[in-house]
Amino acid sequence: MPGVVFIEPGGGRHAVAAPVGVTLMEAARQHGVEGILAQCGGAGACATCHVYVDPAWFDRLPPAEELETGMLETAWEPRANSRLSCQVTLTADLDGLTVTVPARQR
Repeated sequence: MPGVVFIEPGGGRHAVAAPVGVTLMEAARQHGVEGILAQCGGAGACATCHVYVDPAWFDRLPPAEELETGMLETAWEPRANSRLSCQVTLTADLDGLTVTVPARQR
């Protein structure tokens, strides 16, 4: 199982292990990560699961599709390394991925 580190809004580190094939959003919700609201349940329609991907990992992710890039425009303080956690599926290659949850969601 890949390990993922979520840096929560208060700065705490929340390390989780999640099965290959689940999304970052699902892993966060299953492990009680603070700040991932996921109001649309993973449909990519709300941007309330927005995260900042550690720059060392960003280029290892598949590129965001048009649906995601459009929703990221509505996220709170999007950055060049922003992704919707519901659109990032965990693979064995992502073991060690680190993401930061913004101080708030939109």
